[in-house]
Amino acid sequence: MEDFIKFRKMITPVIIQILFWVGVAGSILGGLVTMFMSFNAYNGGAMVFLGGLAMVIIGPIVVRIYCELLILLFQMNNTLTEIKTSLAKK
Repeated sequence: MEDFIKFRKMITPVIIQILFWVGVAGSILGGLVTMFMSFNAYNGGAMVFLGGLAMVIIGPIVVRIYCELLILLFQMNNTLTEIKTSLAKK
């Protein structure tokens, strides 16, 4: 608990993983809604459908890349903390 209070332990990586799943669900639902709405479109319905399909396929990949970049920052912080600790012991 002391590490949590003194900001030595990060909780943000766990939050990022939760946000990843929320983002994946949002992109899939948004893509499916767009695809179903394309059936009501009079002009350009096929393009709207393909846009929704692209959102379903590419959306989770983009969310994953974004979350990996955020987690990478925290892994860099952990590595630098380990280096600092090992240098302090010498």
